[in-house]
Amino acid sequence: MTTSPAAEGVGALAVGHRIKALREAMGLSLRNLAERSGVSAPMLSQVERGETSPTLAVAEKIAAGLELTLSQLLRLDEGEHVAVSRAGGRRRYERGGHRFEELTPPLPGQRADVSLHTLKAGATTGGPDDPPMHEPGSRETAVVLTGVLALTVDGTRHELHAGDSVTFDADLPHHFENDGEEPARFLAVIAAGLRRS
Repeated sequence: MTTSPAAEGVGALAVGHRIKALREAMGLSLRNLAERSGVSAPMLSQVERGETSPTLAVAEKIAAGLELTLSQLLRLDEGEHVAVSRAGGRRRYERGGHRFEELTPPLPGQRADVSLHTLKAGATTGGPDDPPMHEPGSRETAVVLTGVLALTVDGTRHELHAGDSVTFDADLPHHFENDGEEPARFLAVIAAGLRRS
C-alpha cells in the first residue's frame, strides 16, 4: 500500500508544526536551531511550513538540536496524549526533612514539572543532597499551601505565608526554609529554559 502525496503532506505539516512549537517554546530562532542542529535555516523553515518532509538523518539532527531523541520528536514513544499520575504511583524523595513528590509524569520533550513539597519545622531545601540548580533560563513558581516559608534567592530573603505565591529565576542560587514550628507545604512549577535575557 502506498501513501498518497496528500497524506504525506499532512504528516509533514504535523511534524513541521511540532518542530516550530518546540523551537519557539525553547526561545530559539531558526538561526539558533540551525546552529544547534547543523540543518540550514532555509531547510528548517521549509520543514516547519510542511513544504518538505525531512529525511530520517535530518530529523535526527533537528531532534538533537531540540534536545530530544528522534522518537520523542516524532512522538513514536507516546501511546496516548493524556497521562494520569496516580497518587500511589508518583516518584517520591525525602532528604533531611524535605519530602517532595513529582506530580507530573515523565513525558518526552516536557518543558515543565510540577511537584508537591513538605518541609518539616527547621528544614530547608538547600542541602547538599538536593537536586542541582535548574537549567539556564528556568523559572519557578511556588504556591504556599500551609505554613510559613522563607525563600532566599541570590542572597535575598522573602517571607511567604499560606496562599502566597512567588515566581523567580530558578537558575539562580535559591532555597526554601521552614523556620516555623509546623510543617509547611507548597507546590512548585518549574518551567525549563523559558526566560529570555
